[in-house]
Amino acid sequence: MLWVLLVGVGPGSWAQQGAQPQSIKIEGDITLGGLFPVHSRGPAGVPCGEVKKEKGIHRLEAMLYALDQINSDPELLPNITLGARILDTCSRDTYALEQSLTFVQALIQKDNSDVRCSNGEPPIIPKPERVVGVIGASGSSVSIMVANVLRLFAIPQISYASTAPELSDNSRYEFFSRVVPPDSYQAQAMLDIVKAMGWNYVSTLASEGNYGESGVDAFQQISREAGGLCIAQSIKIPREPKPGEFDKIIKRLMETSNARGVIIFANEDDIKRVLQAAKKSNLTGHFLFVGSDSWGAKISPIQDQEDVAEGAVTILPKRASIDGFDQYFTSRSLENNRRNIWFAEFWEDDFKCKLTRSGIKYELGRRKCTGDERISRDSQYEQEGKVQFVIDAVYAMAHALHSMHLDLCPGSMGVCDKMDPVEGRMLLQYIRGVNFNETGSAGTGVMFNENGDAPGRYDIFQYQMSNVSSPGYRHIGQWTNHLRLNLEEMQWSDGDRRIPESVCSFPCESGERKKMVKGVPCCWHCELCDGYQYLLDEFTCDMCPYDMRPLKNRTGCRPTPIIKLEWSSPWAIIPVFLAILGILATTGVIATFVRFNDTPIVRASGRELSYVLLTGIFLIYLITFLMIAEPSVAVCAFRRLFLGLGMCISYSAMLTKTNRIYRIFEQGKKSVTPPKFISPTSQLIITFILISVQLLGVFIWFGVMPPHTIIDYEEQKPPNPEFARGVLKCDMSDLSLILCLSYSLVLMITCTVYAIKSRGVPETFNEAKPIGFTMYTTCIIWLAFVPIFFGTAQSTEKMFIQTTTLTVSMSLSATVSLGMLYIPKVYTIIFHPEQNVQKRKRSFKAVVQAATVSTRLSQKSSDKQNGESKME
Repeated sequence: MLWVLLVGVGPGSWAQQGAQPQSIKIEGDITLGGLFPVHSRGPAGVPCGEVKKEKGIHRLEAMLYALDQINSDPELLPNITLGARILDTCSRDTYALEQSLTFVQALIQKDNSDVRCSNGEPPIIPKPERVVGVIGASGSSVSIMVANVLRLFAIPQISYASTAPELSDNSRYEFFSRVVPPDSYQAQAMLDIVKAMGWNYVSTLASEGNYGESGVDAFQQISREAGGLCIAQSIKIPREPKPGEFDKIIKRLMETSNARGVIIFANEDDIKRVLQAAKKSNLTGHFLFVGSDSWGAKISPIQDQEDVAEGAVTILPKRASIDGFDQYFTSRSLENNRRNIWFAEFWEDDFKCKLTRSGIKYELGRRKCTGDERISRDSQYEQEGKVQFVIDAVYAMAHALHSMHLDLCPGSMGVCDKMDPVEGRMLLQYIRGVNFNETGSAGTGVMFNENGDAPGRYDIFQYQMSNVSSPGYRHIGQWTNHLRLNLEEMQWSDGDRRIPESVCSFPCESGERKKMVKGVPCCWHCELCDGYQYLLDEFTCDMCPYDMRPLKNRTGCRPTPIIKLEWSSPWAIIPVFLAILGILATTGVIATFVRFNDTPIVRASGRELSYVLLTGIFLIYLITFLMIAEPSVAVCAFRRLFLGLGMCISYSAMLTKTNRIYRIFEQGKKSVTPPKFISPTSQLIITFILISVQLLGVFIWFGVMPPHTIIDYEEQKPPNPEFARGVLKCDMSDLSLILCLSYSLVLMITCTVYAIKSRGVPETFNEAKPIGFTMYTTCIIWLAFVPIFFGTAQSTEKMFIQTTTLTVSMSLSATVSLGMLYIPKVYTIIFHPEQNVQKRKRSFKAVVQAATVSTRLSQKSSDKQNGESKME
């Protein structure tokens, strides 16, 4: 269908409409096409209406001005003249499509073989000029229609005013480029402003209609893609709002009062009424508006509502006024601008006069043009806003051709064969690669992205009242594909320079995780990471490794401090003090016994076993220092060895003594023959056999589990991690410690049993009773030790309490043994030497008989007392 249209639409079809399509033809080595809305859309049945002075003539003249500048520039396309074929689109897409077919005529292969002149000769048909690129169009609908045709013939197109986002689709409009930013950039600029101010929870407000609704839709789509921003309310202002409608809108906005930021795409009247409603509700300063270009830097929307609008941030497309064009255009006249075939029509409209033209009836009541009128002097003139972009478009095409000429025609003074004709797809690549800043282009370079879009250019304003000489809009930044915002120049109500917050939930404190509210990604509750947890990420708490504890702010973990029982600790001072006293006392006893080794008291006490027993007592005191010393492999080994060894030596010696006494007097009841193994040598052998059992067990323990140190992180791990500590200690559990002492406890209990059995022996003959008292007291001490030791298993001071309890109990048991068995002897030896003399020796038989008589007398005395009691 399109091909039929292209072939069918030719001079004949235009002739049927009544006239050849009017166009401006500028001769040149390379021809550019131009599409401008010189006329407005005509009424039904008529393609074109009235002339459009600003959007039509100003923009068309901007292209002619740019061509003049380029052709006179010796540096840009030297020795190559740019020509043009400029057409009128009449602001109608279908008419523009018909007009644009002029640009592709040279590319259509026509078969004229059957056409002959009257003389039989083939006709001479002038070849139409070849258009290498098109500048235009203005309206997006026109550009879309034309782009579909130009794409078929690979003719690049650069628009100066079409901003529809769909033209960014490179797959459908691959030959289309534009020097103006698409509408989606405005929404992106507003989103960037919102994020720069740290907001993540805003509402949107849009006037019903294409502008407001499409603007908000673009903002919401971009914010969804970017993430990090939630829309609290999306409210539409009806075309014909009912009374009280704006009060309801303010009330709805207050339903999510944390969303103080309001993105507004609305017309001036709606903006004004929103501000009025906010003021009526006493919400001045609560809402923080971010307005689109419909608000811009206009005074009318905020008139009489300045206090409500204070702090509002607005944007406006960045434009530059081209001074050279003003000089050029104001100097145009009917005489020097005959190339513009529509200029006479513009002249009549601009000066409200009438030119005398053949075939045109003179309009009554309208003055005749003199031709001496001058633009700006005799008429109002202001440069149209898109003039800069038309010039940028022409220069972009020229720079692309210049780069192409440098690459394809190096050293050539004109168009070489490689550029005749210009290949459209190659030219497109050069267009997309241009980057220049020669024409004032709003202070930014002209360039295109991969979709052919120019960088967005917006000025950013804020309405300020406080701390300024005169209230008004202050320029605070710009957006050119990225935001440059001077936050330090912003100020809000009452001159406050702190940016107000518009967030659903405030940031969590250090060590708190976010628990998201379902369906609202910008809202959350804060939960503290407790115990030994730290903040793994903003949503997750995780446990620290077993040997670490969380930092105070719970952003990570730190090593748990390692502690041990220090010598300066009260838990160590008391045991050490008792041990030192015990060691001094034991040393004194040993020294006394050695000094008076051959005296009767020392000999009667059994010197050999006494020295063994005193050695055990010394080791019991000594173990206190090993239990408090800093754990190491050597210290742990000595702890294992000496912990039970001292008690084992002591109780082995005492057991041997009590057993000897018991056997002697039990044997004496039966016969006068002494029992076996009661000599000092036998006693030592028995004692060392008992001790060897303990040593064997310890060495087996060494082989099965070599001694080593451990750090126990569970012992001191209270709920508050600040008090957590790792305890450096030997690898001795409570169970292994009790097993280590168990053999000594068995010896102690056995010794106690023998002491009880020997309690009837006269004290003048043996040590049975002192040993008995010693064992009774020792049993009481160790019975007290058990609940204290195991009752503190859950305490955070477990190691300290248990170590102190163990060492004190051992020192006390040693002190009891030393005090009851040897201190009286030492006292007698030193202070009563007269009692330390040799007594008459008696045979074993005499000793046994005396003991037996004494026992029987004791029993008769007891029986007599019992009998008297019965008689009573």
